Amino acid sequence: MEHTLASVMIRKGEARALKSGGLWIYDNEIDRIEGGFENGDLVNVFDFDGYPLGTGFINTRSKITIRMMSRKHDTVIDGDFIEMRVRNAWEYRKAAVETESCRLVFGEADFLPGIVIDKFSDVLVVESLALGIDRLKPLILEKLIKVLAEDGVSVRGVYERSDAKVRLQEGMERAKGFIGEPFDTKVEIAENGVRYYVDVRDGQKTGFFLDQKYNRLAIRRFCKGGRVLDCFTHTGSFALNAGIAGAAEVLGVDASGTGIEQARENAALNGLSDRVTFVTADVFDLLPELDRKGERFDVVILDPPAFTKSRNSVKNAIRGYREINLRGMRLVKDGGYLATCSCSHFMTPELLAKTIREAASGAHKRLRQVEYRTQAPDHPVLWGNEESSYLKFFIFQVCEER
Repeated sequence: MEHTLASVMIRKGEARALKSGGLWIYDNEIDRIEGGFENGDLVNVFDFDGYPLGTGFINTRSKITIRMMSRKHDTVIDGDFIEMRVRNAWEYRKAAVETESCRLVFGEADFLPGIVIDKFSDVLVVESLALGIDRLKPLILEKLIKVLAEDGVSVRGVYERSDAKVRLQEGMERAKGFIGEPFDTKVEIAENGVRYYVDVRDGQKTGFFLDQKYNRLAIRRFCKGGRVLDCFTHTGSFALNAGIAGAAEVLGVDASGTGIEQARENAALNGLSDRVTFVTADVFDLLPELDRKGERFDVVILDPPAFTKSRNSVKNAIRGYREINLRGMRLVKDGGYLATCSCSHFMTPELLAKTIREAASGAHKRLRQVEYRTQAPDHPVLWGNEESSYLKFFIFQVCEER
């Protein structure tokens, strides 16, 4: 007998994010639920007046109670539907980015809410953060591998990095490990002509930050022959792009000893160890020290981790961004360049710009904006889903006040 989906009725005037193009319905937007269900099940969603809004997964343990899979009523979420979704995602990547290493599935922005899949050469790394989509994870991977194979793209292995705390809010355990046969988790990739080793097992997030792919390329034209400081270097990506571009000297800084070890290994892999060096240090401590010593750079790059992951901590984050930008600007030679960014969704472009402006005032510097960029196109921004828009990247020329 065919299972009838439970019906979720929305309160009058609610589900505004959904109606503007998003995929989420929050717990306080729901009026009532008719019919039986288990968390993770599909449900049909109706507006207060009975108008059908689509089909999604329900999880009453999460503040985001429903994540929509389709805006069409009574959609059958089966193998054909999933194949259509992943095929659309792959066809888009082929048109938008270089696909040797890229994000293949970006959750809500690919209409597969709660799941991220990155491709590092011939290895896939999956991060599943929502209960409903987690049940579909094997089917999504099966269909994705099939679609890739049709284009002659083979997959050597799949590794799961669903080890984020947010899974606990969905009532799930953290998960990490091989899906299928084990393989060497130290994967070599090439991006923009730079080679890296990516640690998909123990690296941050899925192992490498693909969202900065074209921003790394954008800083190159300012680096030739210059002295470059790359702060929060992680595994050396901006520093190595500066080195490849012909910088005379590059210093990369990060607080993570493991990250710095990997960065040095990546420098050697590219034959750049003589010009690109790394130090393990707290950036907030090192920058004032460099300033006291009178050190100056042609290019300073600031790529900090998200200083805020919630609205409650935005004020503290503003202080952090203001200080790091002020310190960074002081180290830029007159007429040199500052590349600075924020990967926090809660730090809006307007708020970040205001904070940088305040930092420039405090450092007695004048800024000329060269470029404003966002995340690479394999991390598309879905209008109506604000969280999919998170990376802000500025390049400025820094001039002395006179």
